[in-house]
Amino acid sequence: MRVPMTEYLFIDLDTERWICRICAHDFGDARGNYKEGTLVYDRDPREIHPPVIDPEKYEFTFSPDPAFCRILEFYCPTCGTQIEAEYLPPGHPPTVDMLWDIDSLREKWEAHGGNPEEVVNYGPGENAVTDLSARFDSVSHAQPGHAGHTHREGAH
Repeated sequence: MRVPMTEYLFIDLDTERWICRICAHDFGDARGNYKEGTLVYDRDPREIHPPVIDPEKYEFTFSPDPAFCRILEFYCPTCGTQIEAEYLPPGHPPTVDMLWDIDSLREKWEAHGGNPEEVVNYGPGENAVTDLSARFDSVSHAQPGHAGHTHREGAH
């Protein structure tokens, strides 16, 4: 059973793994930090926030100083989808932004009885209820041991 946790991340409760909602890449143990399975781009904050005033004339330009701030972007290594971004001081490790009680999450969804992929209807694409199962068909069959439930619009 895959539970959408963010617009780009599932937790597969059967395998207890973080999974990309776009390409089904496995980011690692769902009891750990999914960021460990991503590609990380350490950005110079001036690329995102260029100086508003002339840096030749002014010391403070409304642009973050890279000596005090960095931007980490986390990407899926398979499909290139940006999963997360965060601002940190240089040298600070990536944050752990989600820790879940997997056993409790599983209990709640089993008691609910519904399919979390149908109940939690937000995610990638223009239409928040877009059916992404077709994207998992070929990946599910290609990865041994992947317990992928597929659902097609109109099929029950």
